[in-house]
Amino acid sequence: MAQIYVKQAIAGVVVVTLLFTAISCRVSATNEEFFGRTVPPERNILRYVNGAEPESLDPAISSGQQEARIYMALFEGLVEYDPKSLDAIPAIAERWEVNNDSSEFVFHLRTNARWSNGEPINAHDFVYSIRRSLTPEVESRSAGLAYPIRYAEAFNSGSVFVRDRASNQFLLERDFAGEEPAPQALSQRSLGTDEREYEPNAAEPTAHLDTPFHQLMHSPDRLVLPSAEKDRNKLLEGNPKLQASVAGKELVKVRAEDIGVEPVDDYTVRISLSQSVPYFTELVAHQIFRLVPRKVIEQYGANWTDAANIVTSGAFKLKSWKPYSEVVVERNPMYWDAASVRLDEIHFYMTSDHPTTMNLYKVGSADAVLNHSVPNAWLDVVRSKKDYMDAAEAAITYLLVNVTQPPMNDLRVRRAFNMSIDKVNYSKARKTTKPLSAFTPEGIFVGYPQPKGEGFDPVAARRLLGEAGYPVNEKDGNYECEKFPADSIRLAFATHSSNRALAEFMQAQWKQNLGITIMLSNMESKTYMAARGKLDYKGFALGIWGADYMDPTTFLNIFRTRGGDNGTGWWDQTYIDLLDEANHTIDTQKRYELLAKAEKYMLDAQPVIPIETPAVNWVKKPYVKGLYPNPQCLFAWKFVYIERDAAKWDYGTPSLTD
Repeated sequence: MAQIYVKQAIAGVVVVTLLFTAISCRVSATNEEFFGRTVPPERNILRYVNGAEPESLDPAISSGQQEARIYMALFEGLVEYDPKSLDAIPAIAERWEVNNDSSEFVFHLRTNARWSNGEPINAHDFVYSIRRSLTPEVESRSAGLAYPIRYAEAFNSGSVFVRDRASNQFLLERDFAGEEPAPQALSQRSLGTDEREYEPNAAEPTAHLDTPFHQLMHSPDRLVLPSAEKDRNKLLEGNPKLQASVAGKELVKVRAEDIGVEPVDDYTVRISLSQSVPYFTELVAHQIFRLVPRKVIEQYGANWTDAANIVTSGAFKLKSWKPYSEVVVERNPMYWDAASVRLDEIHFYMTSDHPTTMNLYKVGSADAVLNHSVPNAWLDVVRSKKDYMDAAEAAITYLLVNVTQPPMNDLRVRRAFNMSIDKVNYSKARKTTKPLSAFTPEGIFVGYPQPKGEGFDPVAARRLLGEAGYPVNEKDGNYECEKFPADSIRLAFATHSSNRALAEFMQAQWKQNLGITIMLSNMESKTYMAARGKLDYKGFALGIWGADYMDPTTFLNIFRTRGGDNGTGWWDQTYIDLLDEANHTIDTQKRYELLAKAEKYMLDAQPVIPIETPAVNWVKKPYVKGLYPNPQCLFAWKFVYIERDAAKWDYGTPSLTD
């Protein structure tokens, strides 16, 4: 999902609370059943430590996990995540239909859904929201998640169609089948289409919904070319047939209206994909698909998320936002299922300091905390308590490598830095993680033949550096690599104590095993994420990625696009083709095998250095019910409530299968 990144420690209300209670940061063993105070709050208010300051309250903007949790309170989409399984459950869409190859989805909206200002929600609101998320100017880092929608990538990348002025016909991709494709060209591949005019099957439940736009979505794919003249000319020069065909033709920019999202009527949305996506219904729960208010955005522009302006579609509405302190949301009486919402308010506290988080929790100033919050030194005490959440997490920690700049544009150098890290001992020290050499997390996707990257081999790493022109010499039991331009390399990370600890371990490993000292560069999260997305870093950057949906592609699709959350500069058409082939495969196991082949291809190119698979590692008070340690650490807050009957409390990690 989501990037799981963090910022500086809080100011304001949480710090005041911490100072007022005069807590010691030391932990001592006790015989208590739970970790700290367990008195339910007087009101139905959940106090949740959410992590860093949110980058934005606009769900189209951020891919962060802490933002996603707030978005899930304020905004709803067609579907919602199931609290336990994370499967798609009805939300604004009360039901949906899928065609045989999972390339077309029809969502039927409930008629009683309302914005927080009381205005009705309809299909046009969803179409606006997804088009806006894909608008290049919005710069959504999650835009790639919507690329399976027909022509979504073409629109988001600012590409063009090619039209013959005389006939008013567009050039078609099929006419260039077998030609060598290039980045951003010939990228739309459809399933369930052929060269004939589309004829709906009268037996299909949605056959009566056929429209001219629907027929267009079932027509052969149009040719898509880069809009940038330099990129387009480079492509055409390498493809004489294409160049001759394009000469004298009109270039037509792909519009938002060309995207395969259609309001069939006021309460029906149809989404046409360019490929088979069996997990698409679960994907639609992601924040990029959540509904945002067109009128408010057009009226207030960038200020539409201010507390005085914002209008929401979820179970809660914004009450206040105190930067670097807390975001407070309150129950939305206009929400279609308001009668089922049992919390009056949620207070999202902002802190990236784990001892502060745990102290707030211990004295009862917080009812639950975000994942990865229990400090390593506290685990021996906290892990034995009945309020400790111990479960697998669909997430990974890794290093991104900027492959566009020397010396990291040399594969041998990237491999050397990877092979010089002892990930096994690092995970042993961390206590809650598993060492990782792949880019998908360990033990999450049952039946997936996860490939393995190269392991710890400092001897081979030093040999690779020598082959790359940076010989490593041994002197007095230490290694030196004098020719390596270490001054031009940094390891960048967002300010946080745990991030620094990881960075310092990597720094020590490279010094010990390669004789290279890499400087560390920490920055505030907003600055860090923007710099990383623009490749405005040299060398390495820390990445922590949590699943957006429960399928390996939630990790592998990061590299489908050059920008967004990719952050490495690595992009390869062969890799994209492997992913597409997998998603054209109906058989689940064969699809997994093809995805594993794609993952291995990427690992061999080494644009990233996988480090670890974490566990959820957080705590919640036993009286907080409906909050489950699911693999994504994302929560549908409408199901969470405060239970005052101690007999009904959770005495241990709640089951995800009951």
